[in-house]
Amino acid sequence: MSINKLEELKIFSLSSNPALAEKIAKHTGVSLGDCSVKTFSDGEVQINIEESVRGCDTYVIQSTCDPADQHIMELLIMLDALKRASAKTINVVIPYYGYARQDRKTNAREPITAKLIADLIEKAGASRLLALDIHATQTQGFFDVPVDPLAGIPILASYFLEKQLENVVVVAPDHGSVKRARQFADRLDTPIAILDRRGPKDVDTSELKIVGDIDGKTAILIDDIVDTGRRVTTGAKALIDNGAKEVYATATHPVLSGIATQKINESSIKELVVTDTIPIPEEKWSDKITQLSAAALFSDAILRVYRQESVSPLFEA
Repeated sequence: MSINKLEELKIFSLSSNPALAEKIAKHTGVSLGDCSVKTFSDGEVQINIEESVRGCDTYVIQSTCDPADQHIMELLIMLDALKRASAKTINVVIPYYGYARQDRKTNAREPITAKLIADLIEKAGASRLLALDIHATQTQGFFDVPVDPLAGIPILASYFLEKQLENVVVVAPDHGSVKRARQFADRLDTPIAILDRRGPKDVDTSELKIVGDIDGKTAILIDDIVDTGRRVTTGAKALIDNGAKEVYATATHPVLSGIATQKINESSIKELVVTDTIPIPEEKWSDKITQLSAAALFSDAILRVYRQESVSPLFEA
């Protein structure tokens, strides 16, 4: 589709991931919309849209990563501004959906924060959500507007196919990750193994047993998020201790909280492959990290929605 036919398509970036937004706009064939994000002296967010959006299909790109609360407020205020400016549609593009891990009550008197965030986004004016690898798939059901759940596995799998690794086994870091590991392994045409975690989840001394054959093999640990780094680093150690030749790790979202990068640097992980849903600051960077771009995927999804074409092929992992 030529640029002159995209006049009513507007893509805006807030402050969480401007580099990814710029790539998405370039792939789509439009320039980023003109808006400003400012903070008053008391911390309040002010947003101004510097061009007309009346009757336009608008797309707002914002990961709700650290600082999550700041980025969520920016998003909500932007949605309200677009609604009051008479945008035709307000499509929210969330590369990384924060708070998705708080998707149910696990203890008495706990909130379901993923549902709360969904309510806020919808109430602020969203008419559709596009997100990549939401941690809890049931979060889709928290919205009463259409949700397009995109999959990062094709991006990650293509990278490893190009590496032409031999004697590979894909490893799920726990039983809850088996489906993701199977989808990834199907693309690589390899078997899978499972790390059977026992003991407390919040300490590094959890007993790990391995289900499957990893002896002498190149193991690829796959998860959706690398947060503290504990799961992948303890998993890699268990795999090496039990005979794996080498260990790679891969995940869609590089949260990398605290000393995660230090843990990865000190671990037996040969390479950590992630996407750019979350920008990695210089102080958290490592020579072990490879970051792939999800821009083309989001651009394809945006154009399909804009043209009213099927988005379902993009859901397939």
